[in-house]
Amino acid sequence: MASLCAKLPTLFLLQSGVAHSNHMKQVLSLFALSLLPLSSLQAAETYEIDAVHSSVVFKIRHLNVADFYGRFNEVTGTVSFDKENPEKSSVIADVKVESVDTHNDKRNQHLKSPDFFNAKQFPTISFKSTKVEKAGDAFKVTGDFTLHGVTKSITLDFTKVGEGKGMQGEQRVGGGAEFTIKRSDYGMTFMQNGLGDEVRIILSFEGVKK
Repeated sequence: MASLCAKLPTLFLLQSGVAHSNHMKQVLSLFALSLLPLSSLQAAETYEIDAVHSSVVFKIRHLNVADFYGRFNEVTGTVSFDKENPEKSSVIADVKVESVDTHNDKRNQHLKSPDFFNAKQFPTISFKSTKVEKAGDAFKVTGDFTLHGVTKSITLDFTKVGEGKGMQGEQRVGGGAEFTIKRSDYGMTFMQNGLGDEVRIILSFEGVKK
């Protein structure tokens, strides 16, 4: 009994030392974690395209006399934006062909027909990014652009315009891009004697943080 009593202080000290050691390890782990770059802890922010405050406009030469403008009224998609690692960002956008609007119903119906967009067979125009690169104050966004059932890789120069709070306190971000395609590259060859082959597409997106 006397021997056991003699060992108790030693056992108590050993246990206290182990507990203290474990506590110190936890403190050091938390301290090391706090030293990690903030970017390693942050995930990319995802924004949903706000169709009400976004525009998809196209421009084409008519009879080689003047440029004509039209638009699509329905666009959906998401933009995933990583401020610290832009190459991890991504863009997905879909435009509903049925929403084409040229301020003339007869012309709208003709554009939806097989002569042009063929909305029944190809109801969506889409873009899905495959690569994002920072380029000064802008971004080079490469992706698969699908129109009239044909998919081609294109690169857009996307410029971020700004970010801030909306009327309901929601976080918003916006930007835009312009690029030119040849409609004949996508199998749209009707009326080339009256309409230009080159089509200028003007995009302006506003997104709401999810």
